[in-house]
Amino acid sequence: DARRVTTGSGRVLPYDALVLATGSVPFVPPVPGRDLPGCFVYRTLDDLDAIRSAAAAAMSSDRPGRRSGVVVGGGLLGLEAANALRLLGLSPQVVEIAPWLMPTQVDEGGGALLRRLVGELGVAVRTGVSVQEIARDARDGQRLLARLSDGVELDADVVVFSAGIRPADGLARAAGLPMGERGGVLVNPGCRTNDDAIWAIGEVAAVAGRTYGLVAPGYAMAEVVADRLLGGGGALTDTELDTSTKLKLLGVDVASFGDAHARTSGALEVVLNDAVAGSYAKLVVSDDASTLLGGILVGDASRYAVLRPLTGRALPGDPMALIAPAGAEIGVGSLPDDAQICSCHAVSKGALCAAIADGSCTTVGALKSATKAGTGCGSCVPTLKTLLASAGVEQSRAMCEHFAVSRAELFEIVAGSGIRTFSELVARHGSGRGCDLCKPAVASILASLGGGHVHDGEQAALQDTNDHFLANLQRNGTYSVVPRVPGGEITPEKLIVLGEVARDYGLYTKITGGQRIDLFGARVEQLPAIWRRLVDAGFESGHAYGKALRTVKSCVGTAWCRYGVQDSVGLAIELELRYRGLRAPHKLKSAVSGCARECAEARSKDFGIIATEHGWNLYVCGNGGFRPRHADLLVSDVDTETLVKIIDRFLMFYVRTADRLQRTAPWLEAMEGGLGHLREVIVDDSLGICADLEAAMAAHVASYADEWRGVLEDEEKLARFTSFVNAPGTPDPTIQFVEERGQRIPLIPLVEVRR
Repeated sequence: DARRVTTGSGRVLPYDALVLATGSVPFVPPVPGRDLPGCFVYRTLDDLDAIRSAAAAAMSSDRPGRRSGVVVGGGLLGLEAANALRLLGLSPQVVEIAPWLMPTQVDEGGGALLRRLVGELGVAVRTGVSVQEIARDARDGQRLLARLSDGVELDADVVVFSAGIRPADGLARAAGLPMGERGGVLVNPGCRTNDDAIWAIGEVAAVAGRTYGLVAPGYAMAEVVADRLLGGGGALTDTELDTSTKLKLLGVDVASFGDAHARTSGALEVVLNDAVAGSYAKLVVSDDASTLLGGILVGDASRYAVLRPLTGRALPGDPMALIAPAGAEIGVGSLPDDAQICSCHAVSKGALCAAIADGSCTTVGALKSATKAGTGCGSCVPTLKTLLASAGVEQSRAMCEHFAVSRAELFEIVAGSGIRTFSELVARHGSGRGCDLCKPAVASILASLGGGHVHDGEQAALQDTNDHFLANLQRNGTYSVVPRVPGGEITPEKLIVLGEVARDYGLYTKITGGQRIDLFGARVEQLPAIWRRLVDAGFESGHAYGKALRTVKSCVGTAWCRYGVQDSVGLAIELELRYRGLRAPHKLKSAVSGCARECAEARSKDFGIIATEHGWNLYVCGNGGFRPRHADLLVSDVDTETLVKIIDRFLMFYVRTADRLQRTAPWLEAMEGGLGHLREVIVDDSLGICADLEAAMAAHVASYADEWRGVLEDEEKLARFTSFVNAPGTPDPTIQFVEERGQRIPLIPLVEVRR
C-alpha cells in the first residue's frame, strides 16, 4: 500500500505505477565444482573478458596435449560459446542433457543435421547426458574434469555454463508477488500483476505461467503496458507472443516457427531431409493438410520469411512443394492482409500495404521509419522490397546519392565519353565527392575499360580495402596471398617455392576449392617481399582480392582419365590466361569438365564447360554459395573457337550491363526474357553488338599486365605497403597468433567473437 521503492543506496522513491523489467540471469546447474576457477557463465562483457583471459593462458602454456573447453548447454548461446572457444584456439565440447541440440527450436531430425554440421566445424557434441561434477584434474592441477552422467570424463581448460536463463524475479519475490511454476512474475494479458499498481514485462514476466526470452514478446509487452498507463485497454494476443526464431549458428541457418514440434492434436508432419545438400525442412500441418501450423528449417532457411506469415492459415498448395528445392514459390502477394510480416514488431502485410498506398513510403527506409518493420532482426527486409515492387512503386536504380544512374548506365557513360578519372566523371555526371559505394564501382569500370594499373593516379584512392593492398584482408588484420595456378596445374618446382615462402614467413597454408594454394597471415609490410619471391618464380596475381576472374577449375581430362573425351586441362588453362585480370561487377568463377561425369563441377559456375564427343557444352549463370543455382545450357557441341567467341561475348555483356555487386545468376534472373534473350543477344547477335563485345575482350587480352609485377616495379606503389604511415616498417603489435594442427591461426579477442 505504501507504493515505495528502496534502492540499494537507501534512497526511497514513491510511485503510482511500477513496471518490473529486471530481465533474467544465467542458469547454472547445481553441480559440485561449478564455482571452481576456470568455470564461467556466458552472459556479460565481463564474462567474455574472463573467458578470453583463461583461454589465452591455456594456449600460452607449454604443457603437452590439446587445449579444450567444455560448454554445458547445447542451445543458442551454448553453440555461440562453443564457437567462441573454437576461435580462441580451444577444442570445444558441447554437453546437452536433451537428446539433441537446440531442443526448444528444432526436432530430432533437425538436431541431427545441426550436430553433423557443427561437428564438421570442429565442435564435438555429446547429447542425452548431463554434467554431474566439475573437479580438478589430478594429473594436472591447472585443468578441470567434467564428469558426465554416462561415466565419461572430459578434460577442460575452461568450462562455460550456458544452460539457459531464469527470470531475475528476486525483487518481486521479496515483495510477495505471485510467481509462475518455473519462476517469473505472474501477469495477466494486460501484463499486470495481482497488485494493480505493478506491471511486469520482458523475461521476468510469466504470461499464463510462461516466460519468454525473445525480443518480439518483450516489445509486445512493453507496448501493452505503455497503452495501459495511458488509459488504454491493450492486451497481449497469441500472435504477439510469437516465439518464431531465425538464427545463424557457426554459419548454419536455423529457423523455427509456430507449432514446430507438432503438439497440436492430429497434426501431420511433412519432412524433407537432404543429407547431401545439408538441409532439413519440416512443415507441421493440420489433420486435413489444409492449414500450416508451424515448421523447422535447418541448413537453408531462405523460405522462412514467407512461410512464417502463413502460420495458422490455409496452405496455398502441396506442403511438400513448398519446401522442395525446385518446388512452388510462394508470392508475398498471396498472403492475406492480416498476415504478420515483421514478428519483432508485429507488423502485418496490411499495415505495410497501407503505408505504401498512401504515398508516404516509397523506399524500404521510409517503410522502416513508418512501421518499424525491418528494424529488429531484419529478416523481413526482402519482403518489404517485394511489397514495394508489387505495389508498382518504382525503385530507384541510382548507384548512390552521387550518381542518379545505375552501374550499367554509368559504364556506358564512361565507355562513350572516354573519361578516365573519377573526379572528371563526378564533376560532369554526378554530384558531391563520392562514397564507398560509387568509388569502388567506378574503379572497377575504369579497370574493365583498360584504365591502367589499379594504383595509378586517382584510381589508387578509389579502391576498397582488398584492392588497396592487392590482397584479401583477414579478420585479424593480416592478408592472404593467392598466386594464380591456371587450371589447377602446377609443377613440383613451383610447389616447393610456395612451401618455402609459407615456411619462411610463417603463413597458414590451405588448398582451396578453386585448385589453388592460399597463404594466410601475411602482414601488410610483408606483402611486397613475399610477392617478389613468387613473381621471380613465375607466379602472378590470382586476383582473389578483386571483383574479377578467380579460377578456371579442371579435371584431368583426356591426358589421364580413361573417361575423358576432351582436353579439359588445356582448355581451362587457355581460358584462365585469356580472362585473367578481367574486372567485373562481381567475382567470376569457371570450370571445365572433360566428360559428362562433371568432376570439375562446371554447372555451379558463372560459366562452365563440359566436354562432349562432338565438342563443348557451355553453361552460364550458375553459382554455389548462399543461394546455389545450377547453370543453364547456352550452346551445345560447339568447337573451341566458337566456344571462346561466345564466352567473350557473354563476359563483356555481363560486365557492361550488370548492376553493382550483382553475380551472373541474379543478373540473368533479373533480365527481361531470361536465357532466351541472352542467347539471342550473344549467340544470334540480335542487337548487333557482338563485334563490339569481341573487340572489347580482345582489348582486355592485349592490355593485360600482372598487377603485382606492376607494384614491384614502381617505388611509389611499394610505399603504400606499410602498417603505419608515420612509422614505416613497424609491424602492427595487435596481430597475434596461436598454433593449431601445426600451423598459425589468428588469436581472436572474445569480445569480437561475441559481437
